[in-house]
Amino acid sequence: MRVSLSKFACDGIEAQLGADAPTGVRMALFHYAGKLTAGRRATPFPSFLTDRSPAEPARTFDLMVDPATEELLKEEAAKQKVELERLVSHAVLVYLAELEFLGANPQEQRSAAPSRPRAARP
Repeated sequence: MRVSLSKFACDGIEAQLGADAPTGVRMALFHYAGKLTAGRRATPFPSFLTDRSPAEPARTFDLMVDPATEELLKEEAAKQKVELERLVSHAVLVYLAELEFLGANPQEQRSAAPSRPRAARP
C-alpha cells in the first residue's frame, strides 16, 4: 500500500513514535481499522477539508498492510467520500491526537523498557 504524508504528519509520527515512520503509520492504520472492526465509529474526515487540496506530500512509503485492513480502509474512504490517501493521513493525525490526549508516548515506553540480559559468553 503506497502512502504519502505531509511534513506535519511525518513530524508528528517521528516526535511521538520515533524515527521509524513507516512503523508508526502502520500502527495508526491498524488502530483506525481496529475501531472500524470493533464497530466503533471512526473519527470522520473533517468536512471543512473536503474541498481543499491535500497538503504537499513530504514522504511516500510502501507499506506492508494485510489485504483485509487495506480493503477496510478503502471501504471507509469510499463511505466518507475521500481518497484513500487522505483517509490514511487523517488516520495518522487522529492516532497522534489520541496518544496525546491519553498522555501516552510509546517512544518513551520503548526506551524505558528494561533490556533483556545477554547470555554469558563461554
